Amino acid sequence: MQSYDETGKKQNKNQLISNIQKIVVYLQVHSCMKNGSSFASPFNNINSQRIMKKTIVTLLAAIVLGGTFEANAQIMKAADLEKYAKQRYGEKWLDAAANLAEGLTLDKNESLTYQQVIEAPGKTREQLYLALNYWAVATFKDKQAITLNDKEAGCIIITSTLPDIAEHTGTLNKYAVSITPVIRIDIKEGRIRVTYTVQSYDILADVSGGWLSMVASDERTYGDSKRKKDDKTNAFLYDEQWEIAHHYPFVQKDAKKRTCAKALVMTHAYSNAVMDKIEEAVRNGVVGNENDDW
Repeated sequence: MQSYDETGKKQNKNQLISNIQKIVVYLQVHSCMKNGSSFASPFNNINSQRIMKKTIVTLLAAIVLGGTFEANAQIMKAADLEKYAKQRYGEKWLDAAANLAEGLTLDKNESLTYQQVIEAPGKTREQLYLALNYWAVATFKDKQAITLNDKEAGCIIITSTLPDIAEHTGTLNKYAVSITPVIRIDIKEGRIRVTYTVQSYDILADVSGGWLSMVASDERTYGDSKRKKDDKTNAFLYDEQWEIAHHYPFVQKDAKKRTCAKALVMTHAYSNAVMDKIEEAVRNGVVGNENDDW
């Protein structure tokens, strides 16, 4: 199983270590004040030593468990996804998109759809439902991401946006691309089916960001796709929907060819990450300690 979030995991651990160091210093000072001893010898009795040892062991355990949880708290950031995509498909986006397109077929709605059945021998429908709910809640922080959660039907549907998967500066405009995949999980005894669908790219266009933009340089906004939803205060920014079926590599003559090439590769890479994370959650749990033996 590939690990896609080592960078974030290390950052989380470093932050935890830093916080623990501060707590340890506090405990040392507190122990000195309580026992009336000098800071040079904070533990002048066995009780204090035992308490400190227990505290440090507990905090070290938090590093491991906390790091594990944080690593699973998201599927993958755009920056990490790009590294993964380049390693797997190459750094030339146009070539990578063309190669991928040879093995891709759009569905009847002209959407890009991936489907995978994941076997889970020995696990009941109830166990799988609970495990996948846990994964969904831990992964998608947006409270509205889970759009359907039907235990009786054995179906979970998740819709969540991945921002900034691609960006391109054209002659007049600058484009930032996001995607909002629909992830459907169907659950049966001993197996699940995951369907990942993306129909279009969500585009934030900046008419002041192109190389030959007519807007004065000091007025350019250089918009990205991080602006708040429904923010219409900047006249240079506007939203578009680019249907995947009508752009490169499914259409060869495309003025936005370079932007859509990277967007397709990143969308494809994200589908792999989603499938792998769900498979990991089904087989090994989100944090690795979900079982009935407690």
